[in-house]
Amino acid sequence: MSLLEVQELQTFYGKSQALFDVRLTVEEGEVAALMGRNGMGKTTTIRSICNLTPARSGKIVFAGRPTAGLPPHRVARLGIGLVPEGRRCFPNLTVEENLLAAARPGKWDLTQIHRLFPRLAERRSQSARTLSGGEQQMLAIGRALMTNPRLVILDEATEGLAPVIRKDIWAAIRTLKGEGQSILIVDKTLSELLPVADRCTILERGQTVWHGSPETMTPDIQERFLGV
Repeated sequence: MSLLEVQELQTFYGKSQALFDVRLTVEEGEVAALMGRNGMGKTTTIRSICNLTPARSGKIVFAGRPTAGLPPHRVARLGIGLVPEGRRCFPNLTVEENLLAAARPGKWDLTQIHRLFPRLAERRSQSARTLSGGEQQMLAIGRALMTNPRLVILDEATEGLAPVIRKDIWAAIRTLKGEGQSILIVDKTLSELLPVADRCTILERGQTVWHGSPETMTPDIQERFLGV
């Protein structure tokens, strides 16, 4: 059984349909990439998985449990840690307070987060608002890990970050992959994303149009659906 299974997902914003037929799976311990041009439904898919924007129809099953009808905090409690687009750290709290606010028992604690992101140890007493965008992204990832999730979802993992920070974020993602963490990730940097991904799903106008391994994603597929 897959850790996450999404089938025939349809989601609306009011009367406007955003998702028409999204299908994807994430297996335990794998990194799955959710791909597509801007506006094709990637963030809406993530919001539907987390029940922040509930699906109108289709099936979402996480760790063997259908999530339909569950409030977002209950979905998170099943073991999904979300790193949303735009990071959304608590600006008035310190780095350490941001991390502790999300803490649940398990492997990931302050020591482990500081191992993954030494910058956060250096800035533990600073308020989140004083951090750079890249440091806030590290904090958002650390906060998600502090929930000790079975699946981490990263929406636009490195968008808008300086090259040196992007390098640190990708290094952390490779570390998480090596430790067996299940990850669903959205990012546009194919040169970094494809080597770390085990499975890719491409969305076009709110529906799944291609899925497979990175090795089978030809330049023609990239040009046709990703515009690269």
